[in-house]
Amino acid sequence: MRIGLLGTGPWAQMAHAPALAGHAEWDFAGVWGRRPDAAKELADQYGVPAYDDVDALLADVDAVAVALPPSVQAELAVRAARAGRHLLLDKPLAPTVEQGQAVVDAVREAGVASVVFFTTRFLPETEAWITEQAAAEGWFTARAEWLGSVFTSDSPFAASPWRQEKGALWDVGPHALSVLLPVLGDVRRVAAAVRGPGDTAVLVLDHVDGASSTLTLSLTAPPAAAGVAVELRGAAGVTSLPDSSGSAVSALVRAADALGEAVRTDRPHPCDAAFGQRVTEILAGAEAMAADATG
Repeated sequence: MRIGLLGTGPWAQMAHAPALAGHAEWDFAGVWGRRPDAAKELADQYGVPAYDDVDALLADVDAVAVALPPSVQAELAVRAARAGRHLLLDKPLAPTVEQGQAVVDAVREAGVASVVFFTTRFLPETEAWITEQAAAEGWFTARAEWLGSVFTSDSPFAASPWRQEKGALWDVGPHALSVLLPVLGDVRRVAAAVRGPGDTAVLVLDHVDGASSTLTLSLTAPPAAAGVAVELRGAAGVTSLPDSSGSAVSALVRAADALGEAVRTDRPHPCDAAFGQRVTEILAGAEAMAADATG
């Protein structure tokens, strides 16, 4: 099957292009970007065509991988789904509930497969840990700290307009939710959401199975304080999210594997567009609550 890449930024260069080029099942068929010169430069690195017209790329492939800002991704995902193309999407699915629902509706109506790339869910060690904890019962509470230094270091993502606008809640919040939801169950309500230093957001979530969780999210942490930690406490004791030896590229290869499996079996993946939309709904609710608290 043939897959095209939409996007030419740092994430497309660092993760998507090498993952697609090295994939055993998918044939990396071309690149489209909002800047034709950047699309040509990236495409030339991998010996694939650069497309000036996104519809021309869609006509030549079976699926697309998207590495674009959320608002652009949502619009093009709808367009690609309506063209009958399967979707390997990035998080967050969309910046608003309405845009996210449009993607879900287009996927359902077209009958295409979708996978949203939540990096942690596609790393072998953490995927196995999540599966093990989801099978256990009696979780009482959890804490998740996703602390990055994107805006306090020389990160290639520091200049990203959508990250500057939406902050950690929308950038790393999806990663934390992608770990907590399959273990603790869906969120019944956002009990609290407040802003901290910089773009830091602190959330308290009430889950349908009775557990609570606290999330601390930031892209402005001091570099020495950056890192990820997830801890669960319950009847079985205490357990923490393990470190993983995998890279973003290897995780994205596994996400592409998952998309291929969903296409072959016609069974939705747990991280499909509908799950991405549920994450969007929770983030939007938290954002509104935090805004009210600040106002």
